[in-house]
Amino acid sequence: MTRQIDLEADIHRLLVEDDRIAEQGVTVHHRENVLVLDGEVESAQRRDEICRQISEHYPDLEIVCDIGLTRTQAPAEVEEIS
Repeated sequence: MTRQIDLEADIHRLLVEDDRIAEQGVTVHHRENVLVLDGEVESAQRRDEICRQISEHYPDLEIVCDIGLTRTQAPAEVEEIS
């Protein structure tokens, strides 16, 4: 269990401290040999870079990149509330 917590902490530190990533909104969950990255970022390119960097640093782990995209533009339609 401690190794799993250490791994999650190491990956979170990489996400936050690496200048190419510098992302605090992504969470890390490690189950057996699968690493799940979860959260939201502002672009598909950023999501892909995060997943690529983590995959390069931890090539022996299966990476599931479940990072969504935040909407950065105003909605195209007016939402009607009844």
